[in-house]
Amino acid sequence: VLAAAQHIVKSLATSKNAADDMIRILSGFDNRLSSITAGLFPSPDLSSSAEPPEISISSAAAFDAAEQLILLWDATPEALVFEAHEEDIAQYLTAVDVAVEHLARGGAGAGRAGVAVQLAMARLEEELRHHMVRHAVPLDPTGLCFSLRRLSLGSFDDLDFDAATPHSVDATPETSRGGPLVSPFDDHAFDPVRPEAVDDLRAIADRMARAGYARELADAYCNIRRDLLDEYLSVLGVERLSIDEVQRVEWKQLNDKMKKWVQGVKTVVRVLLAGERRLCDQVLAVSDELREECFVESTKGCIMQILNFGDAVAVCPRSPEKLSRILDMYEALAEVIPEMKDLCLGSSGDGVISDVQAILDRLGEAVRGTLFEFGKVLQQESSRRAMTAGEIHPMTRYVMNYLRLLVVYSETLDGLLDDDGDESNALERPEDKDQDTEHLEGMTPLGRRLLKLMCYLEANLEDKSKLYEDAALECIFSMNNLLYIVQKVKDSELGKILGDHWVRRRSGKIRQYSKSYLRISWMKTLSYLRDDVHGSGGGSGSGSGSGHSGSRMSIKEKFKNFNLSFEEIYRNQTLWKVPDPQLREELKISISENVIPAYRAFLGRYGSQVDGGKNSGKYIKYTPEDLESQLSDLFEGSPGSANHSRRRT
Repeated sequence: VLAAAQHIVKSLATSKNAADDMIRILSGFDNRLSSITAGLFPSPDLSSSAEPPEISISSAAAFDAAEQLILLWDATPEALVFEAHEEDIAQYLTAVDVAVEHLARGGAGAGRAGVAVQLAMARLEEELRHHMVRHAVPLDPTGLCFSLRRLSLGSFDDLDFDAATPHSVDATPETSRGGPLVSPFDDHAFDPVRPEAVDDLRAIADRMARAGYARELADAYCNIRRDLLDEYLSVLGVERLSIDEVQRVEWKQLNDKMKKWVQGVKTVVRVLLAGERRLCDQVLAVSDELREECFVESTKGCIMQILNFGDAVAVCPRSPEKLSRILDMYEALAEVIPEMKDLCLGSSGDGVISDVQAILDRLGEAVRGTLFEFGKVLQQESSRRAMTAGEIHPMTRYVMNYLRLLVVYSETLDGLLDDDGDESNALERPEDKDQDTEHLEGMTPLGRRLLKLMCYLEANLEDKSKLYEDAALECIFSMNNLLYIVQKVKDSELGKILGDHWVRRRSGKIRQYSKSYLRISWMKTLSYLRDDVHGSGGGSGSGSGSGHSGSRMSIKEKFKNFNLSFEEIYRNQTLWKVPDPQLREELKISISENVIPAYRAFLGRYGSQVDGGKNSGKYIKYTPEDLESQLSDLFEGSPGSANHSRRRT
């Protein structure tokens, strides 16, 4: 074969250039044919005055063969070059090169060369489309197992008036937010086109660009990539929604879409756009300008679809339950902006980056606005329904869990609230100014906002405590709610932000409420056990048979009134609730320490005047042990048995 090829070239080629053209065509069939050049044309003798003949017979022959091959493929449009054998592919590309070169030289055959190049470019454009689609790598959403921060963390929409602290709230910020993002593509990047097809695509792009068809190449490339990126977004669950459509979506559905968006925006940038960047660099290596233009144009639609949803969420009506998701969206977008800047290397990407930054700013404004709205709602919440058992108000649970979740975003919120003084002060009320304001100077922007929200909550609870007609129950309600607040602060990062001083002041208030409760609830009952009414002087006696100045009837009346007062307290306060076991036990101990010794002493001094008489069991109904047993039923939130009497009648 080599000998035959050498004979053909030597017979037809009349110059070194002509031989080179023919050998290039032949080597397209087999690289080994490139070795037949030696000895065909010795170097010209420069001392000779004879010039080698400069004729274009071989160049014309090469173009004729190339033109014939291009026309042959054009006559079979259903066949695809890049699905043929490798030899056929190489032969066709060589023919294209010859036609492009012939056209560049101009001359008499330029018209035919122009037609051949036009036909070849049309085919290569179609081959580019087909090859890129055929070798596209499908996106498997189950493989995109990102460890996204807080996707497992309960958000504000998980907080409801009937629920206690969500389990996720008890996690530390480190565990609840997760560690650094982990992608299954860290070790092996996602390639949107199979690697074995990249060389063919680059071969097509190179020839289209060199032939002056860069615009057609860019249009075809961008259209294909845009369509494929749309399919990828659909797989990821990122929908194309208008602002009106987003605003009409119910919160439960919107919440799901926002969670998908958070995952989607990171996947789009770190997987899809990164893959598109690599593909552009590989396929369009022929031109830096073309590479940058095609990357921006092919990905712009995908990026705008992501941004449109973010914009729609940013302008939605403010409501507190959305804050967690908006913060997630803000942080996700903020995280990927530096990566997007790295991907958009040229100035052509500046507009896209500006659009992304604008949406980030609007999401930040939505965060501030939503937090501001939450403060207004907290101030204006004016439900007139008192908690019948004095238990923790649902608003207290909701707000404290809300604030604890805010701390998870402390770094982001500190940045967003740093210049938010005017809006924050708009919520201030005169009664908010107390000793806590002394510590504002050293607090972070989030800390100052949290302190203000705490003031709103405490003021609201104070208003609600006035709904109780029973002052003792008002104290129980205030104790329960303030203790819950203190516990939530101490058990979370709120404690570090608000400080020990804040906690100590609230703990002191709880002790004051406890003393007030004892005084209000038990002072009257204990007054029946005092003997100062009877005096201490010994009477001269007039046959009454008593060593005390008080009459036996007066003593009976005291026992009777004590019993009635104690039983009324028992009947009411067994229904009251003190959910915290420690506070409940401390209250019972304080009551016992005040009531039992007083009752025991009174019973010891005057019990003998009543005991043994007629209907004595009617007056001395309880032993001290009976009372102590009944006191153990208080604050359990259920009717007591009232069957603890062990006294025999």
